[in-house]
Amino acid sequence: MGRIFVVDLEGRIYKCKFCQTHLALADDLVSRGFHCRRGKAYLFNKVVNVTVGPQEERAMLSGMHTVADIFCCCCGQIVGWKYEAAHEESQKYKEKKFVLERGRIIDGVDTEFYIDSRPTISDTEDA
Repeated sequence: MGRIFVVDLEGRIYKCKFCQTHLALADDLVSRGFHCRRGKAYLFNKVVNVTVGPQEERAMLSGMHTVADIFCCCCGQIVGWKYEAAHEESQKYKEKKFVLERGRIIDGVDTEFYIDSRPTISDTEDA
C-alpha cells in the first residue's frame, strides 16, 4: 500500500469529525439543503482527503442516481457520497459533486481570521 499524502486547506474548512482531517473549503459549499439517512448533509463542488468507493445505483428522494460512498483517507470513516450520474435531467447539476454528512464533519474556523470582540483599554486611556 502506498503512502498517504494529506492536503491541508487554508481558510474556513470542514473537517472529519473523527480525526480532524481537512475535507472541504466553505468556498466550495453549494448547498446546505441536502438530507441523508442520518440527518442533514451539505453539497460541495470538491473535497480533498477522501477515497471513493465502488459505484452503485441508489434510489434517493430526488430519483435514481449513480453514487459512490466517500471515506476519510486517514481514519476510513464514511463521510458522505459522490454523485457520479443523475438519471433525471433536473438532477444533472449534482453530477461529479460531493455530499458530506453534517453529523460526520465539523466546521473548523481558521484561527488566522479570528477577531477578538472583547472590549479592551486603548492607548489613550492609560490610568
